Amino acid sequence: MVSTYVSYLSVARNLNASLSSVASQATVSRDSAYYKENIDKVTTVDEFMGDYKLYSYAMKAYGLDDMTYAKAFMKKVLESDLSDSSSFANSLSDGRYAEFAAAFKFGGETKTAQSDVQRDNLLDAYEESFDTEADETDYFEDNISSITSVDEFLSSSRLKNYALTAFGLSTEYTSSSFLKQVLTSDLDDADSFVNQLGDDVYVSLARAFNFNEDGSTDGDLMSEDQISLVSSAYAVASSTIASTETGEAYDTYFAAEIGNITSVDQLMSDDKLVGYLRIAYGLSDDESDSYISAALKSADIAEAIGLSDLHDAFNFDEDGALADGDTAQTSNQTATTTAAFDENYQVLVANASTEDATDNYTTRIASVTSIDDFLVSNDDDDDDDNDDLPELWEMALRAYDIDPDSVSRSEVRKILESDPADSKSYVNSLDDDRFVAFRKAFNFDDNGDVTVPLQAMSESVVDDYAAYYKQNKIRYLEGDELTEATDAANDEITYFREQMATITTASEFLADDRLVSFALEAKGLDPDDVTSDELEKMFSSDLDDEDRYVNKLDDNRFGELVGSFNFDQDGNISADPTGTVQQRGDVLETIDSYVRLTLEDDQGDSNTGVRLALYFARKAPEISNAYDILGDSALFEFFTTTFNLSSYVSNMDVDKQAEMVDNFIDMKDLSDPDKVDDLIQRFTAMYDMANGTGTTSSALSILTGSATISADTLLAVAQLKSS
Repeated sequence: MVSTYVSYLSVARNLNASLSSVASQATVSRDSAYYKENIDKVTTVDEFMGDYKLYSYAMKAYGLDDMTYAKAFMKKVLESDLSDSSSFANSLSDGRYAEFAAAFKFGGETKTAQSDVQRDNLLDAYEESFDTEADETDYFEDNISSITSVDEFLSSSRLKNYALTAFGLSTEYTSSSFLKQVLTSDLDDADSFVNQLGDDVYVSLARAFNFNEDGSTDGDLMSEDQISLVSSAYAVASSTIASTETGEAYDTYFAAEIGNITSVDQLMSDDKLVGYLRIAYGLSDDESDSYISAALKSADIAEAIGLSDLHDAFNFDEDGALADGDTAQTSNQTATTTAAFDENYQVLVANASTEDATDNYTTRIASVTSIDDFLVSNDDDDDDDNDDLPELWEMALRAYDIDPDSVSRSEVRKILESDPADSKSYVNSLDDDRFVAFRKAFNFDDNGDVTVPLQAMSESVVDDYAAYYKQNKIRYLEGDELTEATDAANDEITYFREQMATITTASEFLADDRLVSFALEAKGLDPDDVTSDELEKMFSSDLDDEDRYVNKLDDNRFGELVGSFNFDQDGNISADPTGTVQQRGDVLETIDSYVRLTLEDDQGDSNTGVRLALYFARKAPEISNAYDILGDSALFEFFTTTFNLSSYVSNMDVDKQAEMVDNFIDMKDLSDPDKVDDLIQRFTAMYDMANGTGTTSSALSILTGSATISADTLLAVAQLKSS
């Protein structure tokens, strides 16, 4: 009779061929095909367990086939929250149950308006936008004096856009040819281009520069007062939150512009001046501009609506005009308005900060379930303390360098309802990458409801990879080494989570060695054993085509790795591969595990020792401590047989048992294939001796090192006999 070790070698030395042979068996092939084709159709635990072929297949794949009958028990396992250490699956001493539960996502991926990474990236960009605002002002003030012609000014998109933003004009749709006519108009000529437009905003823009009609300049393009006006206007236009700096900019702008106002209509055409008056005289956004216009013209109306102070601060007649020789305000009136503004604005400053704004955003976005929720004003939510903070959509637009005042709420809705993957969608029709980036920061479906974030790797799979990576990095470690390794692993996990939320193509992933190494190590693969070219060939393989590169590799873990990503055949992120209760990678891992368990069971029909040896070879790299062996009946049998221990040792105190295991096995040796093989040789020899096979002496000779015949020779001889 052939020894157990030689029988084991005949399988282990040609493991891939052995697995392929099992996978091609009619029953195995048929059951695997059924599982692959149908697992994506179930959405609930009851549906899954109601399909016996699916359920029993999965149970066997995870070594739980002896518990297939216990449906109530297994339902509790599958419904466990694995993030809760006290959940049912996590409370069981046998880790196979938690592993089984982790392979399925019956709770579904979390639907959310923004993932943590999306939210944090947006808020980081929002806070950085204030630094960008200061940078843009510095650039404008440092470079505007070097401009000598209107063409030179318009060719500098950074300077031009700064000025357009300051005056509330579109940086995308205001043409340079149009601006050239505005900026070179003669303001004193009623028939000039800018005066014929009938829009005071363009008049204010032209007045801020000193271009001649031919586009040239005489000396400085802008005086210090003009630069101050534009930089103040920019600060006001780009601000979404009250600050001391913005308040000062408001004062500067008001002081500079109020002297140019000659009618109520002209004043009302300037949003910044109107906003200044709203703050100074306590008007909310709900009160229309017509209140201000009417109060400025009529003392009776002003008194009736409680705005007599506003009326008395200006000198307009009932037609909204000024009498000859009058100005919109005297210096005293301007001082009174400014004082009122400063007093009220300081209240806004005291109640607002970027920290308050981001805290409010974080709180509110967590409860957003639709675009409707997202567009609810702070004034209309349940929190009375956030009314003076910027709106959610204002912060989001600013984060992507979009002026919130340039986009209406209805336009925001249309953008968020658009599919950024559809070249004909509304957001793509805008032909502006800022709006596409803004849209991709949120997870809304075409009905306006929140959906699962589309990532290159789904969040639940990222969680799995993070857990595997950390386990592999801290296994066997103690004390300071464990602390250092844990901290390092946590850093890598944070990086992986953040970056995977931004990856959109397979090529982007493969270009980041840090991400690639993380994913490989999480699967127990050595990054040094695979080249970039090989990885590219793997990720370009069709997992459904058995003849493709990745499916022909000896190690199935590479196919499982590729299946863990939501990339289509072109390497682009896609919702198609994500699956329902199982991702593609989990499906492949289940099928691979089923085939491996079938192989072990088939071998066990002939020789239980071979099954146990194969099982130990598979599980050894995952064993972290003695309790992993004690909690697994098959591993415990392997251990007691290997060291010729009585089964009665299981009656000892469990800590004593663990101490005994550690005395016999150095856990670190289980990561060394050669030392694992040494243990298997010892096990098979002791197994043969205990079970009275006819080759015990040869096996023991190999074990003790006294034999002159190698294991390879024994295997060759056995193969000759069998042929």
